[in-house]
Amino acid sequence: MYNREFFGTFDVTSLVLTAFVLFFGGLIIYLRREDRREGYPLEDDASGRLEPASSFLFTAEPKRFIRGHGDSVVQKPNADRETPVYSAGRRANVSGTPLSPIGDAMLAKVGPGAFAQRARTPDMLFHGGPKILPLRIATEYSIDGATSDPRGWTVVGADGAAAGVISDIWVDKAEYLIRYLEVELAPSVSGGLSVVGSGSGKRVLLPMTMAVVEKSKRKVRVDAILASQFANVPALENPDQVTLDEEERVCAYYGGGFLYATPERLEPLI
Repeated sequence: MYNREFFGTFDVTSLVLTAFVLFFGGLIIYLRREDRREGYPLEDDASGRLEPASSFLFTAEPKRFIRGHGDSVVQKPNADRETPVYSAGRRANVSGTPLSPIGDAMLAKVGPGAFAQRARTPDMLFHGGPKILPLRIATEYSIDGATSDPRGWTVVGADGAAAGVISDIWVDKAEYLIRYLEVELAPSVSGGLSVVGSGSGKRVLLPMTMAVVEKSKRKVRVDAILASQFANVPALENPDQVTLDEEERVCAYYGGGFLYATPERLEPLI
C-alpha cells in the first residue's frame, strides 16, 4: 500500500517546517515590495535627503490601478511629490522634532491645521456626478418638514460675534445627510469681498460636524474659530462644487482653530 522504506526515513515535520519558512519569507518580501508603492523613497524631514535606492528584493514594480470611473493611476516608488507649503519652523534641526507656527497660526497649515494633498476632483457617485452638492443644484432633495430649515439663520463664532448667515445647505446625495452649511459672510467679516458676478457677500463652507445648531435662537454656533476668522476659510474654485482637496483644506482650517484660534488655547489647562 505504501513504500515503507521512504516513509520510514522521511521526516514530515522537517518538510512542513521548511515549507512554512519558505512561504513566510516569500510573503515578507512580497509585502515589503508592495508597501513601497506610495510614500517612497523616504525623506529625512530635517535635511530633505532621500533614502538610498532600495535593493532589488524590496523595490516594487510599477503597477497600474484602474479606478471606478474609468481613469487609472500608476503607483511606483519615485521622488515626484508636491512640496508642502506651510509657515512653521523646527524647534531643533533634528529629524522628528515638532514644528512651531510662524506668523498667523491659523494659516500655518501645521498641527491640527495640517492636511493631506488629495485629488482636485469632486467625490463622485457610483454612477457618476458629484456626490456633495448644494440644494440649489440638487433640487431633488429638500429639508424634511419636521426639521427646521437653518437657511437664513445667523452664524456666530466662538467669541459670540456674528459671522454671517446660512445661505444654503450642501447635502451628500449618497448618504442622505447634510455635509456642509454654506455661510454668506457679513461685509464686516469678509472685508467687503464679494463673489464676482453674484452680487452677494463672500461665501464659505462650514462642516456640519463643526456646527452647534441652536434651534430656539435660530442661530448656528461654531466653537472652532472666531467670527473674524471666517474670512480666511479656504474658498472654493467653483462655487457650486467642492473637490476632495478643498474638503481637506476646509476641514483642516476649522480643526486648527481648536488649538490656534486664540492664544489661550495654546496654553495648558493647568
